[in-house]
Amino acid sequence: MKNNLNHAYCPAIETMALIGGRWKVIILHVLSKQARRFGEINVRVPSISRKVLTEQLRELEADGLISRKQYKELPPRVEYALTEYGQSLCPLLAYMAAWHKEKV
Repeated sequence: MKNNLNHAYCPAIETMALIGGRWKVIILHVLSKQARRFGEINVRVPSISRKVLTEQLRELEADGLISRKQYKELPPRVEYALTEYGQSLCPLLAYMAAWHKEKV
């Protein structure tokens, strides 16, 4: 019997392409509570370098999961927040946390 599934497209693979990696889920979790400045995110994810955090934030912004708001103040202030699309991941993040607590 021939398998008719198209392995080129898998929703789980597409999701992991957006949130996969070592830091993205953690960053999304930090932003799920409220909008935060770069330094606040960096404090809550202390083992990430500033360079990698910057790269991850840019990727999440490019994928439409977070927004970056720059205020015209001195000193400059930038806040990152989940977009509506990013907020739609909150139930998944909560489910992952509950699943882990249940298994530990």
